[in-house]
Amino acid sequence: MKILVTGGCGFIGTNFIRMMLAKHPDWKIVNLDKLTYAGNRLNLMDLEENEPRYEFVQGDICDRELVTSLMEDGHLDAVVNFAAESHVDRSINDPTPFVTTNIQGAQNLMECARQTGISRFVHVSTDEVYGTLGPDGKFTESTPLAPNSPYSASKASADMMARAYFETYGMPMVVTRCSNNYGPYQFPEKLIPLIYLNAKADKALPVYGDGMNVRDWIWVEDHCLGVELSLLKGRDGKAYNFGGDAEETNIDVVRTILAVLGKPESLITYVKDRPGHDRRYAMDYSLAAEELGFAPTLGFREGLEKTIAWYEANTEWLETVQSGAYRNFMDEWYKERS
Repeated sequence: MKILVTGGCGFIGTNFIRMMLAKHPDWKIVNLDKLTYAGNRLNLMDLEENEPRYEFVQGDICDRELVTSLMEDGHLDAVVNFAAESHVDRSINDPTPFVTTNIQGAQNLMECARQTGISRFVHVSTDEVYGTLGPDGKFTESTPLAPNSPYSASKASADMMARAYFETYGMPMVVTRCSNNYGPYQFPEKLIPLIYLNAKADKALPVYGDGMNVRDWIWVEDHCLGVELSLLKGRDGKAYNFGGDAEETNIDVVRTILAVLGKPESLITYVKDRPGHDRRYAMDYSLAAEELGFAPTLGFREGLEKTIAWYEANTEWLETVQSGAYRNFMDEWYKERS
């Protein structure tokens, strides 16, 4: 099988590419990535230099000519779309790039795939399209979409476009929606790497509001397994939820990281809550379990310890991604909330 992976130099895409090439000796992967601030070509440079089944192409998913040429000339069997602007705070500051990449870019990929006859398209989405939950219940695939941030609205829009391409054109389309990912290669604007880096440096640990917002955490390789199963077994026109059976409040995640690192809870600093901050997410993945055979493999505490161990062993990577745009963004972030 030969697949086009978009956004493959990002956190989840990097893990997916590494996992698929390791599991499937007969697979070839073309990675199309624009290399925005969160895309790091170094994540996969060893494959670029030593793995003939891997090819990197720098480019924009909005570029109709480039995408069409990759699909026409590459003899592709499938497309897996990870490419997205994904940070909620950034979407609140400026929604425009999220509309451009997450909606227009996704639609461009779908149209190019339709025109070139791609036989499978997997669009990777998020649990945030469902909005927020009360203290009980879980999101199912039939939960109405009710996004509350510009980021989640852009992802929900792309989900609806994927549905339209299936219903209108009969395009072989599957949508995946997962809970919060964590693991190696995650860019440090996200909660776990941000807290880890600040705690290691004995800096204040910013926690939104009262810290009681709940997220369902999934080990990134478990999410990649769900995407793989959707690619190989998913029913056309269906959406599949993936979760980790690991509901944790944000403050408990922070406290666990501090405990693993042996740092004091006095580092915790509560900051002004984010506008439209969803209170709770939880995923019912019973459909994926029944139809695809999906089940998470790693508990949260074990996965968190593995993640921290990876950070500890990859300090050079952390130093690289902390430079430039990331530091500028975080400086502004702190100013707005201090």
